[in-house]
Amino acid sequence: MAIVIVRNDNLVEVWKDALSSQAPDIPVYGFGEGIPESDIKMAAVWKHPPGSLNAYPNLLGIQGLGAGVDFIFDDIEIREDLPIMRVVDPYLASDMAEFVLAVSTGMLKKLQDYKYKESLSVWKPQSYERFKEVTVGIMGLGKLGLSVAQALESVGFSVVGWTRNSVPEVNFPVFRGSAERAQFLSRSQILVCLLPLTPETRGILNRDVFSALPTGARLINVARGPLLNDADLLYALEQGMLSEACLDVFHTEPLARDHPFWNHPAVHITPHIASVSDPKSVAPQIISNYRKIIKGEVPENLVSRSAGY
Repeated sequence: MAIVIVRNDNLVEVWKDALSSQAPDIPVYGFGEGIPESDIKMAAVWKHPPGSLNAYPNLLGIQGLGAGVDFIFDDIEIREDLPIMRVVDPYLASDMAEFVLAVSTGMLKKLQDYKYKESLSVWKPQSYERFKEVTVGIMGLGKLGLSVAQALESVGFSVVGWTRNSVPEVNFPVFRGSAERAQFLSRSQILVCLLPLTPETRGILNRDVFSALPTGARLINVARGPLLNDADLLYALEQGMLSEACLDVFHTEPLARDHPFWNHPAVHITPHIASVSDPKSVAPQIISNYRKIIKGEVPENLVSRSAGY
């Protein structure tokens, strides 16, 4: 009985080492490295090649290696009886909160704009805003969204939230569903997207949403690339609906070298680094889930197939 790590990057060995060091009794393999395929009981995955998990006939569960699991649902060949687990890790939440706080602060103090003007050798002081003068709207109030809200409130930002379904118990205004979305957007001077990617949310960051924001609002997308309509964002920036956007996630990653985002002065790009799973921190819950599925027990952090997260 063993675990296989299937990723689309060069971090397989890092994850193998983290798991093996904390559970030396569990064999851990990387995809395609002389695996006894019938022994594999768990696949720990991140953007794995579609259909690749069919190689393991005795698979009992799929462990995502991040908070998002949309890429797992994109693999239509995965058996519907297999449980899917996601990562819930305090570092993911705190890292995301720190990133959004840093970006929001930079927007208020015009740091990215000064960096752009620096490349043009332009000296042009500008007015700036203070935390207490700005309201941040957070789309998606799961663990990451609530952590971001807490960090923003702690330094003086006003916060409003929007959810599609349940409303958490918080001290700031929360709007729910399509009927209350426009009211939420009208108050969001900085819009932070932390929604899961589902068929219902795909393309939700579009022209309709941007036109409902206060004129000159800013966008921070740290969720998933396909939530954003790229052409609509460029249009919103050209028309002055938005003044700038920070994008950490994209439809295709890495972002194509000829994509217009690269050379747009109001679009700030980071390479999907806002919040990254820490293998050593995450390893215990993966090991625990492995032992549970081997025993036929219910694993932790199960994903709802119907909800998509």
